[in-house]
Amino acid sequence: MTTNRHAIGSLHVSPLCLGGNVFGWTADEERSFAVLDAYAEAGGNFIDTADGYSAWVEGHEGGESERVIGRWLAARGNRDSVVVATKVGTHPEFTGLAAPTIKRAAEESLRRLGTDRIDLYYTHFDDESVPVEEIMTALDDLVRAGKVREIAVSNITPERLRASLAFSTREKTARYAAIQPHYNLVSRDTYEGERAALATEYGLAAAPYYALASGFLTGKYRPGASPTGPRAGGAARYLETERGRRVLAALDQVAAARSAAHATVALAWLASRPTVVAPIASARDTDQLPALLAAADLRLTDAELDLLTTASD
Repeated sequence: MTTNRHAIGSLHVSPLCLGGNVFGWTADEERSFAVLDAYAEAGGNFIDTADGYSAWVEGHEGGESERVIGRWLAARGNRDSVVVATKVGTHPEFTGLAAPTIKRAAEESLRRLGTDRIDLYYTHFDDESVPVEEIMTALDDLVRAGKVREIAVSNITPERLRASLAFSTREKTARYAAIQPHYNLVSRDTYEGERAALATEYGLAAAPYYALASGFLTGKYRPGASPTGPRAGGAARYLETERGRRVLAALDQVAAARSAAHATVALAWLASRPTVVAPIASARDTDQLPALLAAADLRLTDAELDLLTTASD
């Protein structure tokens, strides 16, 4: 993977962000450490997690991923060379975005990660019961205290996003440096349009989640097949849509022509989109990692980009 770094505010990150949702869930600590080691050895420095990962698993309480990452950082002694992104709002004990919740949740994330600062702190899902002024002021307090370096936003309406950015600009508080949208070849509608326009207007870097559509864009889901796994249902549903089948055919064509994995091509397309700085993709073992890392070095031709974009329209 290229060692080029892209800017998110004052941060400089690798062009592939390693998703931490699988750590402590489908990847135990040993496999998680192996994936993290391989990613770092390949030049990666950008890791994404959330305080709610993986509270949805029976017997889990949330924060499992942060704990795994924290123990890895401590074991490797590499905290200063890694950009750690986490999110607030979905931990079962700290739901929503009231100011006291944000501040207490941040302290718990810092404790689990074993660090004194969060590099990039996202609001995971907007909480419309809380005024944007309260949310942005709480985040600004964390930045001023040195506990957070840059702030960011994930799932939010364009109206609330604009109001948040306008407040920060007007009051000269910390302002969102990044947005983490649901965005990929088969899910473009939620980001392209107003959100992407705001990202362009305010200089937000986009780090899309579900970059591989729950695994559908790896090409392993085919009509008539019955794949298994925790994300199989979410991925297989794209086969039921005309768009999904068109995209799969276009990926087949480009992947064959470039002797590349489908995941590599899908991530390279996403990385080429305006505002996108680092797509997020996860790997539950080291065998899945090379196809993800290779995307940073694959430059698709204009014809290939047009083919994929048209298929996904």
